[in-house]
Amino acid sequence: MTDLTLNDGRTIPAIGFGTYQVPPEDAARLSREALDAGYRLVDTAAFYGNEAGVGEATAGTDAFVTTKLWRDDMGFDATLRAFDASLAKLGRDSVDLFLIHWPMPSHGLYVETWRALVRLRDEKRAISIGVSNFSPDHLDRIVDATGVVPALNQIELHPNFQQRAARAAHERLGIVTQSWSPLGQGRTIADPVIGEIAARTGATPAQVILAWHLQAGLGVIPKASSRARIDENLAAQHITLSAEDIATIDAMDDADGRLGPNPDTL
Repeated sequence: MTDLTLNDGRTIPAIGFGTYQVPPEDAARLSREALDAGYRLVDTAAFYGNEAGVGEATAGTDAFVTTKLWRDDMGFDATLRAFDASLAKLGRDSVDLFLIHWPMPSHGLYVETWRALVRLRDEKRAISIGVSNFSPDHLDRIVDATGVVPALNQIELHPNFQQRAARAAHERLGIVTQSWSPLGQGRTIADPVIGEIAARTGATPAQVILAWHLQAGLGVIPKASSRARIDENLAAQHITLSAEDIATIDAMDDADGRLGPNPDTL
């Protein structure tokens, strides 16, 4: 399985198991099935309400575990308290990667929140630190304020919304880009362009899309609710798209293709 190198010298699996909207009662079972299938990264968040299940599944393993700070817990001291609560639910002394879930610029707290993450990293309780849904302006501000560059930015990214400006900023700063909703919340799977490539390559539409991410050097964290879909998604790492196929998917980009909230206006 391919790994991506973080700017702190560590590596992170390029494909991970995402648990957004995985019910708490299913999180341990599905996360365990993902690990059994060969995943080495499980992504959760305080907001998902399933950290305890992820912690149960990953206990005693060498799985790379990511969790995130919810937007209601921003601010220096509140961040430290929320981090302790997440660790308790996960049943861990440390977490591999801790992210600020949303910058929430209207709150004016993301710089001091980032300072709290730097402290947690220095204490070796958050081994790597990063952000989610940060725009290039947000990134520049926290780097200018602290001198610490996030290891990773997890952003909405799929063929219909390719975030080229954000990816260019990440390249400039040495930040790994990790895609959430990599399949466009299922909508892109039904696109006939993707279907044609899938039929020609013998892959499924989801595998085509995930392979496009992986060949672009992006991390992905697709969610799956069955073992069959878990296996299908993981097998995308063995699919190789032609330059023509990649160019065809690149041409699907839409400036208005965002499906989730705009982090600049929250």
